[in-house]
Amino acid sequence: MRTRILLAAMILFSLNISAKKIKKEVQPVRVQYGIENTGTKLEISFEKGKSYNHPLFAVWLAEENGKYIQTLFVSQSIGKGVFLRGSRKTGQWMPGEIQRPAALPYWVHQRNIKSEKGGLLPTPTNPVADAYTGATPKNAFVLGVKTEKKLQGKYKIMFELNQSWDWNEYWFNAKYPDDKEYKTSSQPALVYCADVDSSNPQPVEFKAVGHSHYSGKGGNLNKDLKTMTTALNIAKRITVKIVE
Repeated sequence: MRTRILLAAMILFSLNISAKKIKKEVQPVRVQYGIENTGTKLEISFEKGKSYNHPLFAVWLAEENGKYIQTLFVSQSIGKGVFLRGSRKTGQWMPGEIQRPAALPYWVHQRNIKSEKGGLLPTPTNPVADAYTGATPKNAFVLGVKTEKKLQGKYKIMFELNQSWDWNEYWFNAKYPDDKEYKTSSQPALVYCADVDSSNPQPVEFKAVGHSHYSGKGGNLNKDLKTMTTALNIAKRITVKIVE
């Protein structure tokens, strides 16, 4: 009898631990952008890595040869030119206008739209439309986006990702002491790419294809990733699939 009671207690204890583990699993946040468009719907699933800490990112559609077509999503700090903690005029951190050229320079140059300031970064006067901007989710997410026109054929979905103050032995704080923009980025923004075909609904995994300029002074893609470390762990896995 005692053996049966002990066995039953052990089973209940095990079930309780399992239930707690299930409760701790956080489901991906689902967000949608460009829903008024009449084009093709895509789902981009982002599984965060161990270095994930509120990064900025941009997603855009390009032709098979890489030519930019349209932005699908961009973090609102860059898309609006206003950062949550961009001003201390009141003695406290408040939202304020800031230009961060090192944040997502590859997307900025691919988009290639000049603002009233003469630069390529969006501003409060010339922002990215609300339909394509939003806050960075705190956990894993599924980003639902719609293209402006129906996809027909092969394309590239591009994903640029950057996390401030993400230093390593190569990209250290004093590497470029006179470059203030470099210090806002640390390891340069990573660029990922996924090749999609409108006739194939199977998920496609993004692959890291290079990094942007360390301070945003140009729009070239550096394909050498040997100096990148923790930046490669911001995302554990990113996939995209055509939904309809």
